[in-house]
Amino acid sequence: MKHFVYLLISETNKKTISYVGFTSDLKHRIKLHNSGKGAKFTRGRKWILAYKKCYKTKSEALKNEYLLKKNYKKRSEIKNKFLLNK
Repeated sequence: MKHFVYLLISETNKKTISYVGFTSDLKHRIKLHNSGKGAKFTRGRKWILAYKKCYKTKSEALKNEYLLKKNYKKRSEIKNKFLLNK
């Protein structure tokens, strides 16, 4: 089974925020976030997929999700790269 680590971006009035998550069904998970049924932090915002990476095992994906969540420099690089190519 495939497991994904993903980064979502939401643009508010003056700020662009990001959210990092893990899932085995990426399309369904993004639908949940955008319908207000995802994580509490993501409710009430429109989210766009900016980054995804596939892993073979759940433990590998969870480990990398944790690393990306804590690495704000990497998150910022991904966010800026996505916004430039938008």
